[in-house]
Amino acid sequence: MGSERLYSLPPLPYDYKDLTPHMSEEQLRVHHMKHHQAYVNGANAILQRLEKARREGADLDMKATLKELSFNIGGHVLHSLFWGNLAPPRGAKEPGGALGKAIADEFGSFERFKKEFSQAAISVEGSGWAALSWCRQTGRPIIMQIEKHNANVYPMFRILMVLDVFEHAYYMDYKNERAKFVEAFWNLVDWEAVNKRLEEAMR
Repeated sequence: MGSERLYSLPPLPYDYKDLTPHMSEEQLRVHHMKHHQAYVNGANAILQRLEKARREGADLDMKATLKELSFNIGGHVLHSLFWGNLAPPRGAKEPGGALGKAIADEFGSFERFKKEFSQAAISVEGSGWAALSWCRQTGRPIIMQIEKHNANVYPMFRILMVLDVFEHAYYMDYKNERAKFVEAFWNLVDWEAVNKRLEEAMR
């Protein structure tokens, strides 16, 4: 299996220090270089294990293997989305364009959306994510609460925005106060990037 058929850690679209004071350089560096890299490595190791078993005609515990693969690929994909919907705290505080309209139509106001999304993030059991997704069938933005990286995912829904609430995302900066991290997140959302994802999903 060539390296072009394996996953790789994407570079951040900003410097490690650029999200301060809401996310420290140390927190971001460890999250990206250690935790995200671990999911990349984990997924690649399983792909290579599968290839070796197929080449040698060996048996695998497919249930355990695919569960582990799903966890690691999910971690890689969600983290890649997460870095892309963050930006240094100098942009718009609320979404405009198609995203602003979709949120207003669905939730009644941005504040109501913010409240529901924040509650979804705070209340994830154990480790997981809050996500804003788009249902093409109904043309509605729908909040998704993802446990771990791969449980409770709405099949085929386009994910527009994610918030990582694994403790590794915030513990250095906020200790066990997840709610404070969730509140800080709203200062870092790149609404232009999220709106672009929506426009692509609506085509």
